[in-house]
Amino acid sequence: MVKPKTEEEIELLRENAIIVSKTLAVVGRAVAPGVTTNKLNRLAETFIRDNGAIPSFLGYDGFPAALCMSVNDTVVHGFPSDYALKEGDIVSVDCGTLYKGYNGDSAYTFPVGEVSAEVARLLKVTRQSLFEGIAQAVDGNRTGDIGHAVQSYCEAAGFSVVRELEGHGIGRQMHENPGVPNFGHQGRGARLSDGMTICIEPMINAGGRGVYLARNGWEVRTADRKPSAHYELTVVVRKGKPEILSTFDYIEGKVEF
Repeated sequence: MVKPKTEEEIELLRENAIIVSKTLAVVGRAVAPGVTTNKLNRLAETFIRDNGAIPSFLGYDGFPAALCMSVNDTVVHGFPSDYALKEGDIVSVDCGTLYKGYNGDSAYTFPVGEVSAEVARLLKVTRQSLFEGIAQAVDGNRTGDIGHAVQSYCEAAGFSVVRELEGHGIGRQMHENPGVPNFGHQGRGARLSDGMTICIEPMINAGGRGVYLARNGWEVRTADRKPSAHYELTVVVRKGKPEILSTFDYIEGKVEF
């Protein structure tokens, strides 16, 4: 059994979620051809610390940066570097914070300039699949209901779901139970209950679902070298309708800050 969070804990998670959401917006404003992923990482770390939080990815099991910066065929856990983004690239930015003893975690995949129609479709479908999964995060459902919603939506569009990686619970630890796969069967998996806090994060490939681990032991890349997209939000399981703590509204210009 996974212990639900108290309302006080949920408020602390919400504070983290907003810091992470704003950090991703700051990064997104700077994404452009010619900008290095190292520069984006520095912007994020400065913003996180200026807001009183700690970049929780930095040093996590030896990870060397504040952000995971995954370009094109890198699915997740990419290292920031001196690589200068190019027109037509995509970059998945995954961000975590530690604030008041609790964690925040969210991700967004940004197009760099103009991308191809098929890559734009990959981003659109992956983003929407996240919300298809979130809709299933209600009391009494199971993690398989979330995974099934993501999988069926993406596969119907001709894309593939990465199966080696999954979403997770979140709280005082960045990664808590339950695991939240992006594939599965309805009515199976861990039962969801009111007050549980989870991160749902589809990782969807334009080509096949095969991936491999790079030599640095972190970066996960597509086996066929085709692009992959990744979106993530923090959600509270509720009765009837889930509550979303993090948001893409700052990134997408719907809310100013």
